[in-house]
Amino acid sequence: MKIIALHTPDDVLIKKALRHDGKAEQALFNRHAPKMLGVCRTYIKDLHYAEDVMIQGFTKVFENLDKFRHEGSFEGWIRRIMIREAVDFLRSRRQLYFSEIEEAETVAVQTESDYDIEVLQWLMDNLPNGYKTVMVLYTVEGYSHKEIADMLGITESTSKSQMFKARKMLQQQLATLSKKENGAL
Repeated sequence: MKIIALHTPDDVLIKKALRHDGKAEQALFNRHAPKMLGVCRTYIKDLHYAEDVMIQGFTKVFENLDKFRHEGSFEGWIRRIMIREAVDFLRSRRQLYFSEIEEAETVAVQTESDYDIEVLQWLMDNLPNGYKTVMVLYTVEGYSHKEIADMLGITESTSKSQMFKARKMLQQQLATLSKKENGAL
């Protein structure tokens, strides 16, 4: 009895894609595009631009596929390319700006964890791009402030400041949202 493979591993598809096998490239794209669109969308507010950046990112993935060393996950390698493309897109459109460092002040707000993902995405989209980019790179992607500073061409203290300001602004937005839900506004 012959067993039919229902799922071709990435390694097999990568080898085929390196030989310019269009079906393998399409399979890799179909497998990873939904997550990578999510990555791009995290940085870029407009879905159409996020899709464009994702497509550009996949173009780079296939152009540089021979540089993938199989040392980490293929998905992680693609993710780093998508992040770079999103940051480059914001930089090219001059949408990535950073405010001056201000004196830190603490803001304590009770937050509820039961907000749905659309509300949280909307709140993130309302952050200035500099705040949002640093926050996502730090909290979601796990980059250090030094790595973020190197990637964005800013100082480490600016990265920390942007993170502080992003948290503060999100806390204020959540407090306002909570007051609206409770009828206080």
